[in-house]
Amino acid sequence: MQLDWIDDILAVIDTGSLAAAAERRLLTQPAFTRRVRGIEERIGAALFDRSRKPVAVLPGVLALEPDLRELSGRLRRLQQDLRVSAEDARRGVTLVCQHAITTTISPRIVRDLTASQDISVRVRSGNRDECLMLLLSGEADFAVAYEVPGERDPMLPQAFDRAELETDLLVPVHAPGLEAAGARTAMPVIGYPPDVFLGQVFDRFVAPRLPAGFTYEVRAETALTLAACEYALGGIGVAWLPLTLVAPHLAAGRLCRADGLPEQPLTVTLMRLSGASARRGDRSWLMLCGQPGVSSGPKD
Repeated sequence: MQLDWIDDILAVIDTGSLAAAAERRLLTQPAFTRRVRGIEERIGAALFDRSRKPVAVLPGVLALEPDLRELSGRLRRLQQDLRVSAEDARRGVTLVCQHAITTTISPRIVRDLTASQDISVRVRSGNRDECLMLLLSGEADFAVAYEVPGERDPMLPQAFDRAELETDLLVPVHAPGLEAAGARTAMPVIGYPPDVFLGQVFDRFVAPRLPAGFTYEVRAETALTLAACEYALGGIGVAWLPLTLVAPHLAAGRLCRADGLPEQPLTVTLMRLSGASARRGDRSWLMLCGQPGVSSGPKD
């Protein structure tokens, strides 16, 4: 049963005549009549009583009207799903990541997406607020950003679906020898601006847990974790950085973990718009959420 056949039959039921149905279907009456006869021939049964003027739909066909309407809706949804899937395959996926995640975690996400699907992945980078704005504006399909475990962000719209990808840890690190050099004075620190996510994490979750009597002096401030890492490598001060970013430097001895200073767990969260907009890239979303260790979270 083709969708056009169903729509032709429903047009006759709705309008009550072949002439009116032909007008609705944007055909001449002779052409529509020929098409209706072709449907009957393909089905192998009459659908209309042509002994009456205007033509009447047979009672058995009228009894199937609810089924015909349901089937029409299902076929249209299937057409849309197939169209969206084809568009996704041609268009690829746009992923926006928090700066630190772009260089550390996004390569694994891109590898998984491109290995499992014949698509391209475009990666953009920004601070957390920029990531969410690109998601809301439709310029990105997915956003990957840090969250503090257990913290519900009141500014996060309910329009987002969320899934936890993995955990990370914000750790204080410094170049070898810095701790001894700063033992007699305030510890030099590389800070984040208070209006960026990691700056807020430091102010709310790290600073209140600093040891009693610990004093520090902000020697440099940057919103970019990559820059903060370079400053730490250069011996400028202690920087609180994601463990995924500094792990190679720690293993090579280029950086040291600062003893006695607080660390802060972080959650790496995948987000997308919920509802109809979430249908774009749905296959990619399901693939990422289906990885071992990934748990879909409730909508915020």
